[in-house]
Amino acid sequence: MKATTGLLAAALLASTSMAAYSETLRWARAGDSLTLDPHAQNEGPTHTLSHQIYEPLILRDTTGAFEAALATDWAPKDGDPNVWVFNLRQGVSYHDGAEFTAEDVVFSINRAKQENSGMKELLGSIVEVRAVDDHTVEFVTDGPNPILPSNLTNLFMMDKGWAEANDAVDVQDVDGGEKTFATTNANGTGAFELVSREPDVKTVLTRNEDYWGMDQFAMDVSEIVYTPIQNAATRVAALLSGEVDFIQDVPVQDLERVENTDGLVVKTAPQNRTIFFGLNQGPDDIENDDVEGANPFADVRVREAMNLAINRDAIQQVVMRGQSQPAGVIAPPFVNGWTEELDEISTDVEKAKALMEEAGYGDGFSVQLDCPNDRYVNDESICQAAVGMFSQIGISVNLDAKPKAQHFPLISSGGTDFYMLGWGVPTYDSEYIFNFLVHTRGADRGSWNGTGYSNPDLDAKIQSLSSETDLEKRNATIAEIWNTVQDEVLYLPIHHQVLNWGMAEKVGIEVSPEDDPKMKYFTMN
Repeated sequence: MKATTGLLAAALLASTSMAAYSETLRWARAGDSLTLDPHAQNEGPTHTLSHQIYEPLILRDTTGAFEAALATDWAPKDGDPNVWVFNLRQGVSYHDGAEFTAEDVVFSINRAKQENSGMKELLGSIVEVRAVDDHTVEFVTDGPNPILPSNLTNLFMMDKGWAEANDAVDVQDVDGGEKTFATTNANGTGAFELVSREPDVKTVLTRNEDYWGMDQFAMDVSEIVYTPIQNAATRVAALLSGEVDFIQDVPVQDLERVENTDGLVVKTAPQNRTIFFGLNQGPDDIENDDVEGANPFADVRVREAMNLAINRDAIQQVVMRGQSQPAGVIAPPFVNGWTEELDEISTDVEKAKALMEEAGYGDGFSVQLDCPNDRYVNDESICQAAVGMFSQIGISVNLDAKPKAQHFPLISSGGTDFYMLGWGVPTYDSEYIFNFLVHTRGADRGSWNGTGYSNPDLDAKIQSLSSETDLEKRNATIAEIWNTVQDEVLYLPIHHQVLNWGMAEKVGIEVSPEDDPKMKYFTMN
């Protein structure tokens, strides 16, 4: 706690010259962005910081609705349903003064399709991006793709010339430990420019006075001082004392305290994100258990038993203080394909014990659970509660909790057998979940499928979704895929997350279901 407090003090000292002005927004949350490379990581806090500096062609506003960003309009091409035409905003400049053109869009999309990109699954249907002129771009897909615009809301545009000049043409290999110029430097078209960056310590941004949207958005914030504060008590103390103005993750145990403090406000809304456990069920044997020559997770009866052992209502009431929605499926209610039937939950310890006995694990087994401790609301506490629940059916779980920067590479590299993950769905469509979490892990899809699950028939159905224009038929295929996912107990859902943003009364903003505040919308009164 002392170290975290020291970092906060250092951040506040550095911003003393601006502290007297209400336009400075002092912002804190539990974890930092993993990188400034806009295509390296498909991760919420990373995108949130990038949204201040970079911009996509299309974004979602605070209600989740589409809003024009660097593209002013978009539509399928007349006479060719395999082509989407995007007309670009004119008169837009990067922070270094370079003009934004179609050439940058072509470069950015092709860059985001690279092997090391965390965004490539979103672009799998695109076979070509071509510049018609300086302000018109055509996206050619391998069949009609009715939801392509939904895949672009976190796809940020980079300046081709800047990337080439700074040896940042290739996406940073985060899992391999690579650091590039784009890791800690940025040149976007966004409402804020990067002043300084100290990963996990402090990031300072200043208002882009030449921003194209100066007259379209509130733009009240002139400076952002962003300080990651992992410790929940320290983070809340900073808000209560007035050392920060805005935190995204008020701990559930402190909600009443913050709400009852004069000058502070808590705003709450459901998040478009589900928290769950993944199990490495693919191999014949796994590393992090005490079962020799076999993989207990490969038996669907074990997975079903573990699913039945989780008391989601108890987690909601005790761990989350009511601030969650128990989940039976890894799709949030915002998402096309979600149904109440899929989301039904059940806890039955006696049935779970019988399934363990039937599977040959009546005496149980031990296994390691990998969990983040700075990413999701009460993430480590949820894992601790689950450890006790699994012990009721004979599974002894050794919990290993660590910061997300060390946790996430375990999943993407296949270094964990049992892990917590949360998944948001910015496209509001099930295809996004399937592409990342269900499809066989490969070059173009399945990058976050740490389960080892592979089903060629299901893969074919998933791939068909990107070009199916008959929405009734497409939704029927989505339902078929979900039925298989649920029958196979591919994941163990915990809950749909609820957001609690805490802020000073002078800060005006509504909670975004994506948990991605864009500071250009903020008012400061």
